[in-house]
Amino acid sequence: MNIDRKQLIINAAEKTFSSFGYKATTMDQVARLANVGKGTIYTFFKNKEELFDEIISSLIAEIKEAAEQAIDPNLSFFENAHRALYKILEFRKKHQLMIKLIEEEKQIGTPAVQEVMVKVEDAIISFIKQRVIVAIEKNEIRNCDPEITAYIMLKLYISLIFDWEKRHTPLNKDQILQLFEDYFFQGLSNR
Repeated sequence: MNIDRKQLIINAAEKTFSSFGYKATTMDQVARLANVGKGTIYTFFKNKEELFDEIISSLIAEIKEAAEQAIDPNLSFFENAHRALYKILEFRKKHQLMIKLIEEEKQIGTPAVQEVMVKVEDAIISFIKQRVIVAIEKNEIRNCDPEITAYIMLKLYISLIFDWEKRHTPLNKDQILQLFEDYFFQGLSNR
C-alpha cells in the first residue's frame, strides 16, 4: 500500500511540476492531485526538493534508456552517436516536464531548476563520453578527450536542433547527420 501511495505522489508531483514549473508548485497542489493528505507526502519525502530530485532521477533514467534503445550494435559510432543524440534531444523537446523546466530556467532562472538542468546535461554528457571511450578503444575514432568531445557533440547537436530553427527552417534528421559528419566526425575519423 505504501509503495502505491508513494508512486501516486510522484505521478501527481510530476504532473504538477509539468504544469506549473518547480517554483510555482506547492506540496498542497501535489497532495490535492494525489488525493492524499499533505502529511502523507512528508512520510516519503522531506521536502519539495527531495520529491523533485526523485522525479529528475527517473527522468534521467528515461533519457538514458531512450538513448540506449537508439543504439544499434551493427552501426558505426558516428551513426549511433547521431541516433542517440537525436533521441535524447527529441525526448527533451517532447517531454512536458523538460519543456516546462527549460522554460522556467530561461524565464525565471530558478536556482533549483538550473541545478537540475546541469544534472541532466551532465548525465547526457556522461552517457556520450562512455560511447566515445569505447569508440576510441575500438579504434573507430582517433584519440581525443572523451569529456570535451561529448560536451562539444551535445552542444553542436543542441545548436543544430534548437538554436538553428529559431531563425531558419528546421533541419531534418538526415541534414543534421550530414552536418555532423561534415563538420564533426570527419575531424575525429581514424581513416
